[in-house]
Amino acid sequence: MASLQSRDIEKREAPVNQITILKKIDFKPDPEALFTRLRLKRGSRDASDFEGILKDAVAVARPKGLYRLAFIEDKGDDFIMLNGVRFTSRVMRVNLDDRHRAFPMIATCGREIEAWSKEIHDILQRFWADTIMEAALRKAASAVMDHIKETFDIENASYMSPGSIDSWPLGQQAGLFQLLGDAVQEIGVDLTESFLMIPTKTVSRLVFASEERFENCLLCPREGCPSRRAAFDPDLYARKYSEK
Repeated sequence: MASLQSRDIEKREAPVNQITILKKIDFKPDPEALFTRLRLKRGSRDASDFEGILKDAVAVARPKGLYRLAFIEDKGDDFIMLNGVRFTSRVMRVNLDDRHRAFPMIATCGREIEAWSKEIHDILQRFWADTIMEAALRKAASAVMDHIKETFDIENASYMSPGSIDSWPLGQQAGLFQLLGDAVQEIGVDLTESFLMIPTKTVSRLVFASEERFENCLLCPREGCPSRRAAFDPDLYARKYSEK
């Protein structure tokens, strides 16, 4: 059973089998970046209303995250065994071909800001609140990724997320939650029977060191995705991941 490390996380250490929890992540979003994202004009009534919404959101937001170190115990053509949990994915198997460890992690905007957003009934302001929650989630995910890289001296890190590509379906979300155990309750995240996470602005990842950066987007053909970080490469799977 993994032990817990839950504090501000100033000390950069994470012993084997210890789950590191980040509960006090500083959330100070850039208003100008949000104005640009939402196409709000400074000085307008909407901009003034948004500033009030943003102030309220920052006051209640408590983004959080956690991760642990896990070791690869076995590999097959299309699976890896990570701390006793089997994950089936040809893409994962190839990405971790020369690795011996990986880091399951979860990051969330937090229950507090989600509960606050549900009290907003105006449609436009609900959209603004949703955008602010996404910003809180990005901050939490960035904080966890940075902590992993600093703690384990990883220069370049990539990750895979269950359900983001066909090769790693959403149902394998359960494996990540199994590796993290009851610690997910410390950050207020639940997994539904359909393998979706609550709060909705939550991400799960398997992080690994990589010389060549991997993005789920490279293998995802979905058009018009607002979260796309890399262009779809239609030949990548055949070129790199198909079994010879």
